[in-house]
Amino acid sequence: MSSKSKKPPRAASLRNAVVRAYYACVRLLVHLPFHWQLAIGRLLGRLAGAVIRRRRHVVRRNLEICFPELTPAARERLMREHFEALGIGLFEQAMGWFGPQREILERVTVRGQEHLEAGLRAGRGVILFSGHYTTFEFFFPVLRAICPYVCGMYKMQRNAAMNEIMRRGWTRSADEIFSNDDVRGMLRALERNAVVWYAGDQSSSGKRGVLVPFFGEPAMTNTAVHWIARLSGAVVLPFYCRRLPGADPQYALDIGAPLEGVPSADPSADLTRLMALMETHIRSCPEQYFWAHQRFKGRPPPLPDVYRAAPT
Repeated sequence: MSSKSKKPPRAASLRNAVVRAYYACVRLLVHLPFHWQLAIGRLLGRLAGAVIRRRRHVVRRNLEICFPELTPAARERLMREHFEALGIGLFEQAMGWFGPQREILERVTVRGQEHLEAGLRAGRGVILFSGHYTTFEFFFPVLRAICPYVCGMYKMQRNAAMNEIMRRGWTRSADEIFSNDDVRGMLRALERNAVVWYAGDQSSSGKRGVLVPFFGEPAMTNTAVHWIARLSGAVVLPFYCRRLPGADPQYALDIGAPLEGVPSADPSADLTRLMALMETHIRSCPEQYFWAHQRFKGRPPPLPDVYRAAPT
């Protein structure tokens, strides 16, 4: 090695080692009985909710804003259930990436597949507009089974080892993956009549972001799906997924009908309709939405910073 070469910082090396250890563990744990995996995940989620104070603050503020009708005690209970769902989501993600595909397919009921098939017959591609649910990684093997050509978008992580694990996990079920800022890649895939999974529910700043209601509160929301649908002519279908209650975990994947008039000439109107549908789904299983994200950040003045004074 040249004397001029630089060694990676110790902190980065430690993070890579932790990520690789996580990868080795989940490759083994996905072979445990599935209800054992979920029990371990639930326990890890409870532990995380007890020790990660900053993230607990974000979850609590989101629930206060979105569920003002609940009592404080009910919101605290929902927060505990959410952290349990986050822990379970680690194992659902591992199963989706590396677990036995037959078991996943046996546990998932698909509803609305006729909307997907009709969209593909139009020949301009299909955008499955989704949100960040704690269960969503579990469903990609199911999409692989019902889609002739399926693609996904992901957000690059700062950790190189994590990016490699994500790539391995996603490419098992996707014909093509591209980063969330690769709009050209998405358009090229839609030209080939691909099915593209896209989650457009997290906060967005800059030219692509507009304020639209989310549980009645203005939130910066990415308009990319509007413009991509207009440029490509692709059909936009709402896409929902959730874990159903019960001792033996079963799952539901719902593909909604296309919204008449979407895309329109007004991106804000389109996103308002899509967010309203998403809100209805979230209310059916609120603990399984990703409340740990700062959904209301980046809003312009005079709207307040609702996450200010988070504990260190």
